[in-house]
Amino acid sequence: MRIVSMEPLDKRRSRVLGDGGLAFVLYGGEIRHYQIEEGKELAEETYQEILELVLYKRARERLLYLLKLSDKTESQLRKKLDEGLYPREAVEAAIAFGKRYGYIDDVRYAENYVALKGGRKSRRQIAYELRQKGIGEEIVRECLEENPVDEDSQIKKWLEKRGFDPETADEKEWGKTVAFLSRKGFSYTAILDIMHKKY
Repeated sequence: MRIVSMEPLDKRRSRVLGDGGLAFVLYGGEIRHYQIEEGKELAEETYQEILELVLYKRARERLLYLLKLSDKTESQLRKKLDEGLYPREAVEAAIAFGKRYGYIDDVRYAENYVALKGGRKSRRQIAYELRQKGIGEEIVRECLEENPVDEDSQIKKWLEKRGFDPETADEKEWGKTVAFLSRKGFSYTAILDIMHKKY
């Protein structure tokens, strides 16, 4: 691999770009140690050594640091490691490490998320947010089936909070209330059912 460029990221680190589009970040001392220079070839053996002795370890440490702050999905961790300019091999090794030791578990993440948000958010809203976090459709569906969300009580709470009275509300208030609750992710059927029951 020929080194195309080395761009400083800060005072200590540089982004090394190879001719195959491969990029990784090294500290100045590491660049000097491996004698990396623009326009010169980087032997495959040297690159493998950098991967195994430097980048794999650094990607694992970054993954553990990210998980120390809060639980994350596999997709979120991949994105963060990609943003850190770790090469694909280092990202895959870090993710495999996280899974092997149980640090990454999308099913556990989804179950915890439903347990935490199930009393305040609709099933649809929770499903949307989990998908945004990179949780697969099948995991989302199974998790919501095994951990039902009580939407009826949530709708009742919102109606009480808004002071909605079905007997005195005019057509405009009905419409505004239905629109408000549907934006929260509740289905029209569930909303109207509770509203008509005088909750």
